[in-house]
Amino acid sequence: MLINLPDEQLVELAKGQDPDAFGEIVRRWERKIFALCFGMLGREDDAGDACQEAFIAAYKNLANFRGEAKVSSWLHRIAVNQCLTIKRRQKTRAEDFLDDEDGSQDKVFVAAAHLSPARKTEQAERMHLVRSAVGALPGELREVIVMKEFEDMTFQEISETLELPLSTVKSRLYTALKQLKMKLERTPVEVV
Repeated sequence: MLINLPDEQLVELAKGQDPDAFGEIVRRWERKIFALCFGMLGREDDAGDACQEAFIAAYKNLANFRGEAKVSSWLHRIAVNQCLTIKRRQKTRAEDFLDDEDGSQDKVFVAAAHLSPARKTEQAERMHLVRSAVGALPGELREVIVMKEFEDMTFQEISETLELPLSTVKSRLYTALKQLKMKLERTPVEVV
């Protein structure tokens, strides 16, 4: 049964033309890859496109997977590349990151039902400020902070995914958090 097999065995089966094996890989990783893409691109439709393109690219490049990294790191790297390609194509400025006027960004950050309307409003404003601050970070800092803080990836996984030394990943995260703190301190949330 495919559901019990580790990712690496699924890749080997998929290389042997087993479409169900690759389908299981997609089922396991689709939500995480979509979340990563959404964190990097900020728009649901762009994230969906990047996620789909990442899995298409992974399928086309199955033969190139040599098992030197974990399947999850390999998929995350492909997704990051797809996101960067989309951002280059759109020539999106960093300030536009996560600036979605139709309110769809709130689907990811849902307030608890028991909060008062005033607390919900305050929380929504804080989330908007955090999203804007993350969006204003340079791309290399944004991708590290999204992977670490929103995707809960380890430093080692981020290092493998981005093909960067561990020390660089840690340095970028430290710099990103420092810049976020400075940005957020400049724009305090008014208590309602």
